[in-house]
Amino acid sequence: MISLPSVLPAILVTVATAIMALSTAQHDDTYTVRKSWADPGALMAAHRAAWAEAEQIDWGTAPWPTSFRALSTPDALWLRFDAIDSSPWYTYTKRDDKLWEEEVVEIFIDPDGDLRNYVEVEINPANALCDLWVERGDPNLATHIEWDFAGIDSAVIPLRDEAGAAVGWSAMVRMPWDGFRSLPSTEVALPPAPGDRWLFNVFRIKRPDGPDNPDSNVILDAWSPIPGGSFHVPEVFRAMEFE
Repeated sequence: MISLPSVLPAILVTVATAIMALSTAQHDDTYTVRKSWADPGALMAAHRAAWAEAEQIDWGTAPWPTSFRALSTPDALWLRFDAIDSSPWYTYTKRDDKLWEEEVVEIFIDPDGDLRNYVEVEINPANALCDLWVERGDPNLATHIEWDFAGIDSAVIPLRDEAGAAVGWSAMVRMPWDGFRSLPSTEVALPPAPGDRWLFNVFRIKRPDGPDNPDSNVILDAWSPIPGGSFHVPEVFRAMEFE
């Protein structure tokens, strides 16, 4: 389980690589999850070499772009978010706090693609983590925050440019394959077989007016665009295909 807070030492991350690199999936409905045999410690610490083979997608509202990468290891699905932000903030620090009320990155994952019973994982700049089982999306949203994804772990580190200046934050999440077994009515191969496809979407919430005025000028950024003000629109999920 996650230990909070768990902020690793700063790792030098080149912004040109982490955020501004040309995305191979930017205009494609399918994201390829590549296999990795990298050291788990290197993945959690955002070492550049460990993540070099991961496909990257980029989205977001300037000046707060976001990138996402994922890798498949024999025992887990690994996720990484890089968030450009000169002034990230938070007040929540505990597991399953209402992180969506502040600044977060998020992912929804629907392993069997039935648009129901999907996983939601949120993480904030303090490495507070919120995980939910979402029984159904909007307009009749039903979530279960008491549900926990077994064995999930995460880390947050500063995102730095080539000169060493902090320009944002990076979040890494490890989701053991066995954790997906507790999703109701979900029967998929674990780990996924080559060519298997799951559905997902990734998000970022930025609240530029800070903790004193969190509901002003809120930015809700989704990689696969949403038709309204809710992220919970599984009909717009896109495919992740496993190598």
